[in-house]
Amino acid sequence: MEESPPGHDKGLHVLAIAFALEVSVGKTNTVMALNNSNVLLPCVFTTCIGFQDLDFTWYFNLTEMIYHGKIKSKASEPILVERNPRVEFVGSTTGKDNNISIVLKNVEFSDAGRYTCHVKNPKEKKAQHNATIILTVVQKMVEADNTVTLIIVGIVGGLIGLLILFMLVKRVVLFIIKKTQDGK
Repeated sequence: MEESPPGHDKGLHVLAIAFALEVSVGKTNTVMALNNSNVLLPCVFTTCIGFQDLDFTWYFNLTEMIYHGKIKSKASEPILVERNPRVEFVGSTTGKDNNISIVLKNVEFSDAGRYTCHVKNPKEKKAQHNATIILTVVQKMVEADNTVTLIIVGIVGGLIGLLILFMLVKRVVLFIIKKTQDGK
């Protein structure tokens, strides 16, 4: 087996470090909020080698810092460094998930935009990653009209029912014909 020169790591080791920290805002990257309501902006991170003195920051439209926190270790909750007064930290990092979600209070139309959760872990050679969620602010929530869907489902269900009835009648008729022929 060929040895690597001193001071050089094998490619697999570097690849493992590159993917050691991951940040996610969930299954969807869009959130809709009602004007003057509070909205949850979710964010969780995972790390395969643990963390120490982890730094996380939330940005609005990549420029305005709205929350900055630090986490000493897995055994401690985040410490607030700086925040916008309308932002409240609602996550927890001592449980199963490393949840660094925030709530934006009294949402206004001007709050619509991109919210980026940025995480830096010095334990992973200062690896840093982020995830972005897009907030849309609306005047009122619009309920979807399901009338057309219900009509289509009703028609399809009725056709399937008729098909089953037709097949049942066909079997009964064939059974009666067979019995009358056997009786002759």
